[in-house]
Amino acid sequence: MMERPPGEHIVHRELDVDGAEPATQIVEHVAALSGRDVESLASTWETFGHVVDDLFEEPPAPSAQVQVTFTYEGYRITVDQDGHATFVAVDDR
Repeated sequence: MMERPPGEHIVHRELDVDGAEPATQIVEHVAALSGRDVESLASTWETFGHVVDDLFEEPPAPSAQVQVTFTYEGYRITVDQDGHATFVAVDDR
């Protein structure tokens, strides 16, 4: 697939927690980062379900500092309850 230049193995993005489903936004970011079409990526339900969307539907107290971490399509992704997302390339899919 697309080779990543040095220094581009960790990418930070902000999810719009009031906008479209955060899981959909993650798929769009992974597609952009990997140079793939959204349709070619695995279903979010089969990989991380609605865990990310649920985090924002009924958010915990800010003091909880909740993070959700999972691997999806060659990226280790961490999503904070404030919408900050970190994408770490873990393989060359």
